[in-house]
Amino acid sequence: MGSTNMSYLNPKTVILIGIPGLEHVQFWIGFPFCAVCLVALMGNIFLLIIIPTERSLHQPMYIFLAVLAVTDLGLCVAIAPKMLAIFWFGSYSMAFDACLAQLFFIHALQGMESGILLAMAYDRYVAICNPLRHTSILTPFFLVRMMLMVAIRATVLVGLLPILLKRLHLFRSVVIVHSYCEHMAVVKLVAEDVRINKSFGLFVAFAILGFDMIFIFISYFLIFQAVFRLPQKEARLKAFNTCTAHIVVFMEFYILAFFSFFSHRFGHVSPYTHILLSTIYLLVPPALNPIVYGVKTKEIRTRVAQICVLKPETQE
Repeated sequence: MGSTNMSYLNPKTVILIGIPGLEHVQFWIGFPFCAVCLVALMGNIFLLIIIPTERSLHQPMYIFLAVLAVTDLGLCVAIAPKMLAIFWFGSYSMAFDACLAQLFFIHALQGMESGILLAMAYDRYVAICNPLRHTSILTPFFLVRMMLMVAIRATVLVGLLPILLKRLHLFRSVVIVHSYCEHMAVVKLVAEDVRINKSFGLFVAFAILGFDMIFIFISYFLIFQAVFRLPQKEARLKAFNTCTAHIVVFMEFYILAFFSFFSHRFGHVSPYTHILLSTIYLLVPPALNPIVYGVKTKEIRTRVAQICVLKPETQE
C-alpha cells in the first residue's frame, strides 16, 4: 500500500473500527445483534418453508413476502458475519474489493426490499380498489416481470456506486468509521473530488427509496379513500385489516431508512448513534417482518406451530 503525505494510493485493505466511542462494549453489543440475526434467519427460513407448501398462501401478497424473505436473508448474510467478527474477534481489516462487494450487496438488497414493498402496496391497491380484476391483473407472468424489474433496477443503479469508487485512487485514510462498508462512509475516505459520487449516491437513494415511498403513499391514499367509502363498518375494518401488516413493515423500513440516510449526510448526531441506528435499520426489519406477518396470518401461525411441535401435516 503506497502512501504519500499521509495519503494512501490504491489501498488494498481498509480498516473497519466498528462503533466509535463504544469500542469497550462492542463485545457485549454483538450479542443482541446476533440474537436479532438469528431471529431474522429462523423467521425468514420458516416463511420460505411455509409459503411454497401452503396452497392457501399461493397469492401475490405472500409470493412477494417470500421474495422479501430471501432479500432479508441476504441482508443478514451480507452484514452480520463481518460485523460480529469485528465485535467479538477484533477482525478489523478487510480487502478493499471485498468492502466494495459488501457495499454493493447491502445497498442493492436495500433497493430490492424497497421495490418489493412497493409491489406489495400495489397488490393491496388492486385487491381493495379493483378486487374483481385482482387475479387477471396480478398474473404469475406479471409478478415475475415485476420482480425482475425490481432486481434489475437495484442491481444497475447500485452497481455503479462501487464502479465510481473504483476509479478513485487517492485516499486520505483507510479507516472506515463503521461496522460495515457503506457508500458514504467509504466516500468520506477519498482525497479526490467526490462530487460525482455524492451526487449519484443521492440520485440512487431518491430514484429507489424516494420513488417507491411516494408511490406507496399514493397507493394507500387511494386505498383509504376506497375503504372509507364502504357502507358497512365491518367491511371497512376487514379491508383495513388486510393492509395492517404491510403498513407496519413499510413504516419501520422507511422511517429508519431516511433517518439513517439524512443523518449521515446532513445531520449532527454522534457517530456511534448513527452507526447503531443504521445497523438497527438493516437488521431489525428482517427480524420483524416474519413476526408481523406471522401474527397477522392464521395459515402461517398454524404451520409454524406444526413445524415446532413436529406434528404431521393434515391432508387438505
